[in-house]
Amino acid sequence: MSPRNTPDSAPASSSLAEIATQFVLRLPSEDRPRAQQEVYKFVRWYGEERQLSGLTIPEVANYAEQITSTTTEAAEKLRIIKTFLAYGYKQGLTRTNLAAHIKVKKTSPKPVSPSKRQSKGSVLLTTEGYADLEAQLTLLKDERPRVAEDLRKAAADKDFRENAPLDAAREYQGQLEARIRELESTLKMATLMDEQQPGGGEVDIGDTVVLRDLVSGEELYYTLVDASEANPIEGKLSVTSPVGQALLGRQKGNKVEVRAPGGIAHYQIEDIKHR
Repeated sequence: MSPRNTPDSAPASSSLAEIATQFVLRLPSEDRPRAQQEVYKFVRWYGEERQLSGLTIPEVANYAEQITSTTTEAAEKLRIIKTFLAYGYKQGLTRTNLAAHIKVKKTSPKPVSPSKRQSKGSVLLTTEGYADLEAQLTLLKDERPRVAEDLRKAAADKDFRENAPLDAAREYQGQLEARIRELESTLKMATLMDEQQPGGGEVDIGDTVVLRDLVSGEELYYTLVDASEANPIEGKLSVTSPVGQALLGRQKGNKVEVRAPGGIAHYQIEDIKHR
C-alpha cells in the first residue's frame, strides 16, 4: 500500500513525532488535549524519530501491558492509540492495520501449580527469566536521567499547546517508576525453579511440553513459566494462558482441549521435559 499524495498526507519517511503532530491537528479542538497526551506518550515509548512502518505487531500488542489505569481508563487511552494507528494505516504508512492488535489487558486468576505450592506473594522464575528481569530493571533505571531531562525541557516550553508534552512526560515518568517498583518487587519475591524439588509425571511450571495438534498433526513445544517472564515468540507460555491452564497437572499421553479466543484446539501430550 503506498501513501496517498495529498497535501494532508504524511510522507512514508515521516517520524512518529511528525505523524502524531499531523494526526492531532486534524482532530476537533476539544479532542486535542487528551489525544495529544496519549499519542505523545505512545510516541515517546517507541522513540520520536522512529517510523510508524517500523513498528511490529508484537510491539504494538504489548503496549497495553504498560497501561496501569483502571479498565475503563485503559480502554479510553487505548481507543485514542487505536485511532492514531488506524489513521496511519489509512494514510498508507503501514502495511498492516496495527490498531487491530491493541487490546485492553485482561487479568485472570493465577492457578496454583499441583506439585509446587507457592507461598502467598511468591514468584517462581527460571534462572534465565530472573536474569532477563534484572536486565530490564537495569535498562529502566538507566532511563531515569533522560526522562528527568525531558521533563525539564517540557516544563520550560510554555508556548506548546497547553503543554501536553509536560503532562505526557510526567505520566511516562510515573509509569517508568511503577514498572521499576514492580520489577524490584518481583525479583525480591522470586524463587528460582532450580532451587525447587523436581516435579513428578505431571506438567508443572518450568516444564517444556511437546504437543501434537490432533487436527494438523503439527508438533508444538511450549515451556510453562510465570506470567512475568512469558514470551510467546520464544515458546514461553504463562501458566495463566489458556494453553497453560489446560496443561497444568496433566500427564504424558493425555488429550487436552484448549479454549482460546480463536476457537477450540485439541492436542495430545507427546512428552514432558522437566526442568
